[in-house]
Amino acid sequence: MPDDHGNQDEELSTGMACLPHEETAEGILARLRVRRETGLPEEEAASRLASHGPNALRRKARANILVLLLSQLASPIVYLLIGAAGLALAFGEIIEFAAIAVVLVINTMIGFITELQAVRSMEALRQLTSRTAVVRRGGRQQVVNAETLVPGDIVILDAGDVIAADMRILESAGLAADESMLTGESLPVDKSSDPVAHGATIHERASMLFKGCALTGGTGEAVVTATGMETELGRITRLVDEADPDRSPLEKQLEQLSRNLIWLTLAITVIVALSGIASGRNIVLMVESALALAVAAIPEGLPIVATLALARGMLRMARRNALLERLSAVETLGATTVILTDKTGTLTENAMHVDRIVTASGTWLLDRENQVFRDAEGAKPDRPDEALTLTLRNAALCNNAALDGDGEKATGDPMEIALLRASLAGGIERKGLLRDCPEQAEHAFQVSTRRMATVHRKGDELFVAVKGAPEAVFETIAAVRQDGHDTPFDAAQQARWREMCNTLAGQGLRLLAIAGKPMKTGGDPVYDGLTLFGVAAFRDPPRQDIAAAIADARRAGIAVVMVTGDHPATARHISCEVGLSREADGGMEGKDLTAIDKLPSGERDALRRTRVFARVDPAQKLDLIRLHQAAGDVVAMTGDGVNDAPALRQADIGIAMGERGTQVARDAADLVLRDDRFSTIIEAIREGRVIFMNIRRFVTYLLSCNLSEILVVGLAVPFGLPLPVLPLQILFLNLVTDVFPAFALGTVEADDGVLDRPPRPPSEPILARRHWVRIIFYGIVLSATTLAALLLALGPLALTGDAVTTLVFHTLAFSQILHVFNMRHMHDGFLSSRVVRNGWVWAAVVVCVALLAIAQFQPHVAAALKLVALPWQAWATVAALSLVPIVVGRLVGWIFDHHRSDRPS
Repeated sequence: MPDDHGNQDEELSTGMACLPHEETAEGILARLRVRRETGLPEEEAASRLASHGPNALRRKARANILVLLLSQLASPIVYLLIGAAGLALAFGEIIEFAAIAVVLVINTMIGFITELQAVRSMEALRQLTSRTAVVRRGGRQQVVNAETLVPGDIVILDAGDVIAADMRILESAGLAADESMLTGESLPVDKSSDPVAHGATIHERASMLFKGCALTGGTGEAVVTATGMETELGRITRLVDEADPDRSPLEKQLEQLSRNLIWLTLAITVIVALSGIASGRNIVLMVESALALAVAAIPEGLPIVATLALARGMLRMARRNALLERLSAVETLGATTVILTDKTGTLTENAMHVDRIVTASGTWLLDRENQVFRDAEGAKPDRPDEALTLTLRNAALCNNAALDGDGEKATGDPMEIALLRASLAGGIERKGLLRDCPEQAEHAFQVSTRRMATVHRKGDELFVAVKGAPEAVFETIAAVRQDGHDTPFDAAQQARWREMCNTLAGQGLRLLAIAGKPMKTGGDPVYDGLTLFGVAAFRDPPRQDIAAAIADARRAGIAVVMVTGDHPATARHISCEVGLSREADGGMEGKDLTAIDKLPSGERDALRRTRVFARVDPAQKLDLIRLHQAAGDVVAMTGDGVNDAPALRQADIGIAMGERGTQVARDAADLVLRDDRFSTIIEAIREGRVIFMNIRRFVTYLLSCNLSEILVVGLAVPFGLPLPVLPLQILFLNLVTDVFPAFALGTVEADDGVLDRPPRPPSEPILARRHWVRIIFYGIVLSATTLAALLLALGPLALTGDAVTTLVFHTLAFSQILHVFNMRHMHDGFLSSRVVRNGWVWAAVVVCVALLAIAQFQPHVAAALKLVALPWQAWATVAALSLVPIVVGRLVGWIFDHHRSDRPS
């Protein structure tokens, strides 16, 4: 080895002129300056480790508790509360200051605890076990920590190994790897040491093994070509880091609403204070009035109620096997307009099964539910078909997989496992079969021949069982078994079988031909003069509930797009089968996708209407998400592989599979499905829509209550009336009598048609024009009722001092409590309304009444709020006036219903 490590490290770190998969084994060894027989010297391995660093990926930093705590304060409405607290402190209103501080602490802790639990739940999923690798260093074989691997290490491979770095294969004896985490392919990929042509995609690089993938079969040797962040896995990790997820729609809308409230608060406070001072009113009274207005304008309960509603939604989703990492993601789900979904393991079961077996006598369909074979018409045959029996027998014998117990647990190649299960359905069990027909020899699968054979003895006779790719096996076939005898495999037979295979492959099925023949001696050639018994067709079937879930998504106005790394024919067939697209829709391959930012608008629109994308790499998935986001869509992305992680990070909602999902995918996601069911996403979207509807409902309630308080103070003071309610009384209303009904509104169930409506436009604010109309209308009604109480207290009732504010306080309080029943849909009858029928709403009313009773009759609380005893006439006035808003609300509902019924149908 050369002594100039610096020059070598420079060459190794700057990359290779020719990509590793394109070079010969000898060429890559020469370029990496390593001898296969001895491997790297120990000192050279140490030098390269110091130069390249550990063979490890950058890991997401553990959630910082302090940052998580401070993030709960990052809201304009919280800033407004802090400002109000500072104002109260500046004017010596210690009780008001303490009350607002309690609000801030409660809101912060609710959000902090909820998100901390979610983060800890997600981090519990991130337990990565350390890996080792068997390498040849310094002329001897040894086991090393995978993090110490360096480019040039010679690695010894065996079935079941998890690949610890990107490697170029030097020798392969039946090597096959599961690369679904990188490519989306559900089947293992056969590997060889032969170079691959320039321009091959990752799906086609048969001479390479990639970090994180697992060997499903075979043995061999390989040389490490890349480690850590330089691997394909590292490249995807870098894409994850570069993805830039935007804030959720709810976060944006609440922030905009909060900004508007800030300006409203400042404007009203300044106008009332200056007008009062200019008219000669007492400055202390004006300052107290300004503080009351500031407190009245801020919906102190809004952040608490919003946080509680989102936290409740998070817990409800967790019970439905949907684990969320951040609160705002709850509502974002409800705004979803497009779902980009992976195929393997998301739409399908990610498990190969024999779908049918074709023999010369016909097609035999496997009924998986009943574990029997049926003919093309669905009937169970009266007697076994000989060709089918021979096909299943040889499929079970020419096989290295194993089933445990009842066959549910298995080890080995997925297609071989599927053949064993199909054989069981046909009454053939491998262990018993091997006792009768012990194996004498095995001719392992080779990538070059694409077939495998085993030799068996039955009594005094030998026979061979063969399986392989149909085109490879057909080259060795001399006859076809049909009706108990062999028919020559002539040109007509070949054409018929090849056409049948092409038809099945076009339906997305994977095929294996099963053949065999008797042998005179063990030395006879195994692949000459074979008899074809049948062709087994495999499929990764759709999940049973997927078609209904996609239909629900379409009914809800949500576009579902398949974005997969799998084969185009398989993707198209599955998409048609589950109702995602039609045969005429076609699809698009990743190689045909040009840079999206260079496409004209017409082609972009056509791309957005495409429903199936196959052979798509991680960068292209990112581009597709950004394409939809640029058009104003709220995008959810589902996936389970490492190749999905960048897209999961970029999407508005990244949804990872919890059972089959890789660790990297879970790290990048906002939502983890613990049951891997696509239908769980639809349930979560329904929950998100319900939450947003309830957020609108309680925001309307809170703001109409706050507007009434603003109007009561803002109209009374300029007209020379005494301050109707004190700042601390307003704060009590906002924190106590408003919060409980508002939170109860957050529990109202949606009507059955919540998924029958299209998603709301992402640009639509929390409060549309119709909601502001309701807020203003009910704010005026509530304030008019309260001002009427003030005038009655000063006039007919002849109350003075604190008795006046006590009567006004209770009138406003009870009016607001009963106002909760006005938050039903205008077209709902009063008693049939889901608000009126909600038990939590009634519980909130009872709690608020009890709290008002405590405020009135508990001496210390009453003294702090300056509440005094009232005569019975005053209480009668409170009771009568408190009913006015709900009566008006019912009258408006009746007029609305009457007006609607008069419209022509």
